[in-house]
Amino acid sequence: MDKLKSDTAPPGLPAVPSAWFDRKGLVQIGLLALLLLAPLAAYLLGHVYYVNLASRITLIAMAAVGLNLAIGYGGMVSFGHAAYFGLGGYVAGISAYHAFDYSPFMSWPIAIPGSDSMLVIWLATILLCGLLALAIGAISLRTTGVYFIMITLAFAQMVYYFANSWPSYGGEDGLPIYLRNTLPLVDTGRPLTFFLVCFAGLLLAMAITSRMMKSRFGAALTMARLNDTRLATAGISPYPVRLVAFVVSAMITGLAGTLYADLNGFVSPTLLSWHMSGELMVIVLLGGVGRLYGPLAGALLFVMMETLLGGLTEYWKLFLGLVLLFVVLFAKHGLMGWLAGREPHV
Repeated sequence: MDKLKSDTAPPGLPAVPSAWFDRKGLVQIGLLALLLLAPLAAYLLGHVYYVNLASRITLIAMAAVGLNLAIGYGGMVSFGHAAYFGLGGYVAGISAYHAFDYSPFMSWPIAIPGSDSMLVIWLATILLCGLLALAIGAISLRTTGVYFIMITLAFAQMVYYFANSWPSYGGEDGLPIYLRNTLPLVDTGRPLTFFLVCFAGLLLAMAITSRMMKSRFGAALTMARLNDTRLATAGISPYPVRLVAFVVSAMITGLAGTLYADLNGFVSPTLLSWHMSGELMVIVLLGGVGRLYGPLAGALLFVMMETLLGGLTEYWKLFLGLVLLFVVLFAKHGLMGWLAGREPHV
């Protein structure tokens, strides 16, 4: 009865979810506030480096949100999401390259010019990453377990070596982005403004994930992860449900890669390597697999360890390994599980 009163409101007024004021809600608000207020304070103090660092954390968290949709909610342990992250980066880089020297990307059978518009680049990234994930997922999802992991890794490495041997766009040396891509009515050249664009992208990715998982599709995806046979007996094929989640996951990760290339002003095959896939997976594990705010918590911990410990020793990943080992052995629900408590359904 008390819970019912806390979740309702007087007639004519919207209900205020009490969940925002419990332990989990306060931790989530705290993470968002830390990510938003820290770069604002750094900008006011004139420390632009920390604003860009916050942008990097935000974009890595956004990429991990996409991977978390596949791993945490869909049970699809993909070791090839760097393919979408890097593809998004190359879409931004190649489009800006052709816009800079006014040369068309393609002249036959139709002319496709370059563009420095973020809206155009984002749309192209969504389409290309979606098509690539549809092709890879259509094959990979016919397998399970370690076979699925190895097939996604194999496809990602194919994309990596293709970019590495493409001399028109820098090959292994990479491709510089001389001017940051533009957004209507927004000065993306200002570090704080660009951070806010990245922050909005992270919120949108988390909102899409949350909405999906609270829908009937999310219930089907959860059941496909827990017991695909029972889902099939209910008249729903697990294969298309997983495929849709895999494609949406790739789109989110690809958009993060596009903004990441803009942030660095450079794109190279490094973004496509298996090391990047491994880093994204480590971030998901650190934050908490299947937790909506887990990628954000994991990205904060990962980048701060890299920044602080990396400045002291080149062997900082030894300490990262120890932290990861502790999480796997003693905090299986990650940093979010330790801070906010275990999810009721986990």
